[in-house]
Amino acid sequence: MATSVARHAVSQPLTVALPWGARVLVTSRADGDLRPPGVPDDAAEARRRVLVDRPWTFARQVHGARVVVVGAPSGPLDAEADALVTASPDACLAVLGADCALVGLASPEGITGVAHAGWRGLVAGIVEATVAAMRSLGAGRVAAVLGPCIHPECYRFGEADLDAAAAVLGPAVRATTAAGDPALDLPAAVRGALARAGAELAVDAGSCTACGDRWFSHRRRRDASRHALAVWQEAPAAGSAGGR
Repeated sequence: MATSVARHAVSQPLTVALPWGARVLVTSRADGDLRPPGVPDDAAEARRRVLVDRPWTFARQVHGARVVVVGAPSGPLDAEADALVTASPDACLAVLGADCALVGLASPEGITGVAHAGWRGLVAGIVEATVAAMRSLGAGRVAAVLGPCIHPECYRFGEADLDAAAAVLGPAVRATTAAGDPALDLPAAVRGALARAGAELAVDAGSCTACGDRWFSHRRRRDASRHALAVWQEAPAAGSAGGR
C-alpha cells in the first residue's frame, strides 16, 4: 500500500496521507493541550480548527472497549468510549493520549475510525472492536496508522499485569526496559490486535512518547496535557457514496 508521511521538525505535527482520500494527523507538544472533551477551552478548540477546519468529534476515554458510531460531524460527545467510527465524509474523529497507543483507520469504502489503545483497552479488545464496527458500516479492507506511544524500553511493567496482558495478547508483548526490567511492548500489542482483526498496519510512527520531548508523556513527565490523533476524509473515497 502506498502511503505518504510528512515528518517535520520537533515543533510540527505528524501527518499521514493514506489511499482513498483519508488523512491522519498527530499533534505535537507545540500544538498545545488538545484537552479531553467536556473541558471548556476556546483556545484548544481554535487550535484544533487551525489543524483541521471542521468539528473534531471526541468521546470520554475510559480504557475500555466501547465503540461509538458517529453519524454526522459534531464536537465532543456526551459518551464514554475509546473508539469512534463513521461513514460520514465530513467528520473528523479524534482520540487523545500521552503514552497510550492512538490508532487511525480507514477503508476504500470511505469508512474511518480511531481507537485509544492503552494496555487495558487492548486486553479488552478495543482494536478488534473498532475494526468490526467499521466492517458493520461496510468497510472491507482496513488500513491503520499507529501513532507515537510509549515503547518497551521506557515501559516498566509489573509481573502480574504483564502475565495477565500476555495471556490475552500473546507472548510477543513481553519485553524488557533499557534497564532490564520487565516491560510491555505496546506497539507489538497493537500489531497483534490488528492482525487478529484482519487489518493491515500501513504506517507505524515509530516514536516513543517517553524518550523525547516531542509528545506528551504521563509516565515520563506526569504530563496532564494530551496530544491528539485525528482522522478525516480529505476527498470522497473510491467506492463511497460521495465517489459514485
